[in-house]
Amino acid sequence: MKYQASIGAVDTEIRVEREGLYLGTRFLDYADVAALRPINHRVFIDTLGGECIEIAMLGFSYDGFWEELTRAFGARSLEALFVEETQMMFCEGEYAMPGDSGRGNIALYADSVCILPNNCFAVRIPLCFTKDIDLTGYTITITMCSGTVYTISKMGYDTNPFAERLMNAAAAVKQARQKRLSELPLNEPFTHKGLFRTKQAEQYWNAALRENACALEFFTDEDTATYLYRFSETKELFELKLREATEAMGIHREIIYCAEEKIAENPLYRMAVARSEAVSFLRSKIVGRAIHNASHTQRLAEFLQTDT
Repeated sequence: MKYQASIGAVDTEIRVEREGLYLGTRFLDYADVAALRPINHRVFIDTLGGECIEIAMLGFSYDGFWEELTRAFGARSLEALFVEETQMMFCEGEYAMPGDSGRGNIALYADSVCILPNNCFAVRIPLCFTKDIDLTGYTITITMCSGTVYTISKMGYDTNPFAERLMNAAAAVKQARQKRLSELPLNEPFTHKGLFRTKQAEQYWNAALRENACALEFFTDEDTATYLYRFSETKELFELKLREATEAMGIHREIIYCAEEKIAENPLYRMAVARSEAVSFLRSKIVGRAIHNASHTQRLAEFLQTDT
């Protein structure tokens, strides 16, 4: 829908689209939006570049514009989180997580919980990595294996059914994932094995993990190289981040290893990296790849034996 408004005292036509919005002839991609804020019948858009865009004089179209804008922004955030499962429940509530807190939409899926605020801090919480889920009063606390804690509260009558479905979904996805993991092969020099998304059971990875090095092999339809990583963190922490990152990207595995310019060229990929701390971590540790050719085995062995 088209809206007439004022931006910087200039009459401007605004259109809300799936990937961003047109402000006159200017296109603002949602990947560049830091936050959307409604104040006194004006909409403020804070960009990641530090700009603040004030949209005023919407008149009777204000409510409709805000609803369409936030709905489109939330849908695009879900795209960037690569949510694939059927939605089980959708609520509004308050949330608290590392780096952000406030009020936003909360969505439950068969394999995850998504917190969708009107800012760049949307997050997908994979149920397979939950350590504990607790309901106390009207507050749901989700503790991850990494120690990260998320709280969801003030969802009213949705709280109890949300918590019950959440706990059941977490138990189911862990059981399904563990069964599939137990069936996966593991060959030398690899020491660890893992899945991407649980429903992609036919595609998996193996990793050769040493004290400061990791070689990651994908067993998918496009096996062309082994990806090489160096890290100074503990092996246990790196393994945890590796599992979180590969699960977060699902079928979009190229995001884990492709060059920065490729990420910069793709707004959805930029959003995806920004919304997953584990993916950002893993990307920062890559040092190269070993192409699958005649020297692959030798290069891999040399890399894993080298201390620096």
